[in-house]
Amino acid sequence: MAERERHSNAVPAAMLGVVVLGLVVTGWSPKDRFTWVMEVAPIGIGFPVLIATYARFRFTTLVYVLLAVHAWILMIGGHWTYAEVPLGFWMEPAFGFTRNHYDRIGHFAQGFVPALIGRELLLRTSPLKGSRWLPFLVFTACMTISVTYEFVEWWTALASGAASDAFLGTQGDPWDTQEDMFMCAIGATTALLTMTRVHDRALARLGV
Repeated sequence: MAERERHSNAVPAAMLGVVVLGLVVTGWSPKDRFTWVMEVAPIGIGFPVLIATYARFRFTTLVYVLLAVHAWILMIGGHWTYAEVPLGFWMEPAFGFTRNHYDRIGHFAQGFVPALIGRELLLRTSPLKGSRWLPFLVFTACMTISVTYEFVEWWTALASGAASDAFLGTQGDPWDTQEDMFMCAIGATTALLTMTRVHDRALARLGV
């Protein structure tokens, strides 16, 4: 039993280490300190909650891995600012883009990862297992998160003025907010369409 417990804790502990390493690496001399702080703020809020509740509610390994990936997407965007991430510059000539689209990856993940988190929470803590309402409620929750994030960006811009330009990362695109939310919608939909069976198998290994 002890050996199985150590094994079950191994991946979450490793993912936590990966995220802590990322905070150290990307927090070292970022391009804009204010932007880095704002971008990693969800990590600073979410991961302590995960740690505090770990003994009472342990997510699937799949979710912990995706959370670590999402955290790195945020940290990289914070380190360089989303408009200047090297991967986004590489994507411009490769795909014929006219701007750095790394932020679209971030907003896709903003829908994809929370969709599985929300799905797992509802399946394990509510009577929605097997309900046709489950995908709709998960999708709605993801879009609520996206809209709230856009509100936070707006309020930050009003409060900090020019200091928030790198955080907003609109790159002169008047439809940036709408496109960000659309990418979140695509991410959530993609997760629900492609990961449901994988997620169900992961839940079955927990006895759910």
